[in-house]
Amino acid sequence: MLGKKNAVRLRRLLDVMIPILITQTAIMAMNFCDSAMSGHAGAVHLAGTAIGGNLWMPVMASLNGILLGSMPIIAHLLGRGERQNIGRVVRHTMLLATAFSLLLLVTGVLFLDRLLGTFGLEPQVHYIAKMYIAAIGVGVLPFFLSTALRALIDTSGYTGITMKIYLLALPVNAFLNYCLIFGKFGAPALGGIGAGLATGITYWLEFFIFVWVVHKLPAFAPLRIFTDKFKFDMAQLRENLSLGVPMGMAIFMEASIFGVIAIFIAKFGTVIIAAHQAAMSFTSLLYMVPLSFSMSLTIVVGVEAGARRFGEALRYSLLGIACNITVAVLLTIFVLFDREFIAGLYTSEPVIIRQTIGFLFYAMFFQVMDATAAPIQGILRGYKDVKATFWAGLAAYWLICLPLGCYFDYCLNLGPSSYWLSLDFGLLCAVLFLGGRFVYLQRKIRRDGGL
Repeated sequence: MLGKKNAVRLRRLLDVMIPILITQTAIMAMNFCDSAMSGHAGAVHLAGTAIGGNLWMPVMASLNGILLGSMPIIAHLLGRGERQNIGRVVRHTMLLATAFSLLLLVTGVLFLDRLLGTFGLEPQVHYIAKMYIAAIGVGVLPFFLSTALRALIDTSGYTGITMKIYLLALPVNAFLNYCLIFGKFGAPALGGIGAGLATGITYWLEFFIFVWVVHKLPAFAPLRIFTDKFKFDMAQLRENLSLGVPMGMAIFMEASIFGVIAIFIAKFGTVIIAAHQAAMSFTSLLYMVPLSFSMSLTIVVGVEAGARRFGEALRYSLLGIACNITVAVLLTIFVLFDREFIAGLYTSEPVIIRQTIGFLFYAMFFQVMDATAAPIQGILRGYKDVKATFWAGLAAYWLICLPLGCYFDYCLNLGPSSYWLSLDFGLLCAVLFLGGRFVYLQRKIRRDGGL
């Protein structure tokens, strides 16, 4: 039996987690709309937006991860009852967001065209990719500023508000895509470039709503986020970066490894590339569950650890891991018996379906281990132990996964499955590393009475 106290904990955890899951799904749906609607404008537009998106996403995710370093800081302040210091954390996060935006814009102006030139793209694809990223650049500043405010809102327990904002933004983004890609309602027909511009405009809408919520909601009024005068505090900035940089680097290593593996798999031909992309797309969809649990555990565990209720933090940690593994096993059973159906969602060509089914077999193991590693990452971040997640990502993906994949491919001639098999091994090592760190941290807390 779950028990009354554990039922209360589970409800609190799910109250935080489910809106995050819906939010992350809405963000994925926006990216899907960009690709799908651009594809209907022509293959060149689809290729251009795909190249542009593959360049933008790892950079966006990494810098976003640095800004999300404010989440465990805010969680600990809430747990300690030091709400008066939260405004300073948020303002310095917004300072970082502004600096990142300016850095990206300057870097894009100076180097984007040269970088795209190294890919050997067709001139039209090159132009669309460049202008797609430039169009998104219209919304870079509000995007990162929104992350700073979202960290505050989510950590304060109002994940439902963030969910509603992104659910509102989704149809707006789709409508703007329709207008700007195809030239409807008097708008110019910009093709794939229009998808980037629609995304940039949507980022401004989201930002204004976040500002309005923080300004109007009574729970945030005492924090005086926008009314107190900004006073630069080097110690606060250093704390933000000391937690955020390892988080951002860990996200970058995880996001970039899949792009590198796609390059290695490209030599096997179009059928393998298509099957790999289909299997990876479905795996990314399933990853939304452990990712959402990971973010919610950072919040809940962070609040409990900040309040020095380490027993409760441990109980939430174990409950979150158990929930993740349970969901992962159920999803794995679904994938095991419905691999052909899943593959058929992406293509109708039998040869691609057969290859996708093979990759989905490896994805089942990938899913179970991801569902174990991701929540532990979130838990460790809740304890402000972010360096462990960085080293785990470095070791698992770049020191084990990639070399092992090359060994399977070039030495054992295992073909395209080499890299999926190496991902399974790499994630298994990440689980062992992170699990060991979690056990060590709990022993340290019991021995020293705290962190």
